[in-house]
Amino acid sequence: MKRLALAVSLLILATPVLAQDAGQIARVRGGASCAGCNLFQGDFSGVEAPGLNLTGARLRQADLSLAVMNRARFSNADLRDVEAYGAVFSSARFSGADLTNASFVGTYLEGAGFAGATLAGANFSGARLARATGLTQAQLNRACGDEATVLPGSLRIPAC
Repeated sequence: MKRLALAVSLLILATPVLAQDAGQIARVRGGASCAGCNLFQGDFSGVEAPGLNLTGARLRQADLSLAVMNRARFSNADLRDVEAYGAVFSSARFSGADLTNASFVGTYLEGAGFAGATLAGANFSGARLARATGLTQAQLNRACGDEATVLPGSLRIPAC
């Protein structure tokens, strides 16, 4: 029994910690790029930081509400369950990013790129995506929006 307890304890200690990194969050809030950083549950609401490089970052459950991050790079980032109400991501790059269950309600995404992004359960109600690139009907079929959602070309999105 002691060996089992010791083995379990060692396993727990060897498991990497996936909690947020407060120092990295503070740097990004200050406008610094942080590719590959652990920004889990970070509060970036209202942050104005154009051109950030957050490629491959873990932003799961982060608050990006009312943020202005034009030309930011979120390629291959984990953006699952983020809240981005009313944010501005003009010409941002979300290629290969996981946006599962993200909320982009009322978000400005003109010129943003979504090639290969996962949009399952993402809410784009009232979002502006008319000049977005890389979007496919298959991606949008897994997301939702409303009559105020503006999409490029003949693309359509299911109602939430």
